[in-house]
Amino acid sequence: MVAYIIIPGIDGSDGEHWQSRWEAAWGDAAVRIAPGSWSRPELPDWVAAVQAAYVRAAAQGGRVVLVAHSLGCWAAAEWLARARPEGVSAFLSAPPDPRGPAFPRAAAPTFLGLSARPLPCSAVVVASDDDPYGGPSASAALAAAWQAPWHSVGAHGHLNSASGIGDWPVGRELLCALVSG
Repeated sequence: MVAYIIIPGIDGSDGEHWQSRWEAAWGDAAVRIAPGSWSRPELPDWVAAVQAAYVRAAAQGGRVVLVAHSLGCWAAAEWLARARPEGVSAFLSAPPDPRGPAFPRAAAPTFLGLSARPLPCSAVVVASDDDPYGGPSASAALAAAWQAPWHSVGAHGHLNSASGIGDWPVGRELLCALVSG
């Protein structure tokens, strides 16, 4: 059995976002984080929200997979570094570059000082070639620092609702490979 923790970016993921679609398909096997600071993210709040979701997901028994998008990738990475849980994997999509020009500095100042370091679990970083928050070289560098394989999925913007990727079958394939690997 696999339990999934949904870790969206700023403001959560709307109903058309692939994360929300996957969550609906997984039903009770999915737990979405619930930080109090969705619009003005505070790193301690988000890390605590990942911990709370982990407790719920782990109670189901079996393996836990973090399914993170955008700023949620950083919350996932920070939680993993602190908690160092057993039996967890991480699917990290469209991680923003905290040093890049489009990073939401004003909205998420507590995320600015972060630097990627090796993750204590199996993981994959999935990115788009034309993501305004982190281009291919930035996302590949993050993947290398996290010691996770990097996959480019072509030009699909920020891999969100506006990207028009719907259920994102390519992402599901990459997630399935992570879970089965």
